[in-house]
Amino acid sequence: MAQTPIIQLSETVFVAGQIQPEHMSELAAQGFKHIICNRPDHEVPGQATMDDMAEAALSAGINFTRYPIDAGNFPGQDLGALTALFDSGERVLAYCRTGTRCANLWVASRDEAQQPAAIDVARGIGFDLALALMWQG
Repeated sequence: MAQTPIIQLSETVFVAGQIQPEHMSELAAQGFKHIICNRPDHEVPGQATMDDMAEAALSAGINFTRYPIDAGNFPGQDLGALTALFDSGERVLAYCRTGTRCANLWVASRDEAQQPAAIDVARGIGFDLALALMWQG
């Protein structure tokens, strides 16, 4: 999986750019218990669909959540449920095109006390946090 770097945001939360169905077995071997797709289907031609990703994840014994977002619907319809996944204590990998939307969602999901540290982590890695910062006001 060298072509898709996995970036660690917290002890259990990781983000990545587009992963592929064939990566699921390796991700399971790395201890990931949950994959979150933050990328809408058909964003670019040839992108693996959420159906393909979900089938591969489940075959590898990994839970799969569909949570596609873009700038127009950030932070999505159920940030509370997403927060619960991020805070589950299990290894979670969220992916989108580059990992940026996922990092923004993680920052947005942090409570007021945790948010400054989360912003520092994500910015330190180099993520643009415009979505999360505009959303929080």
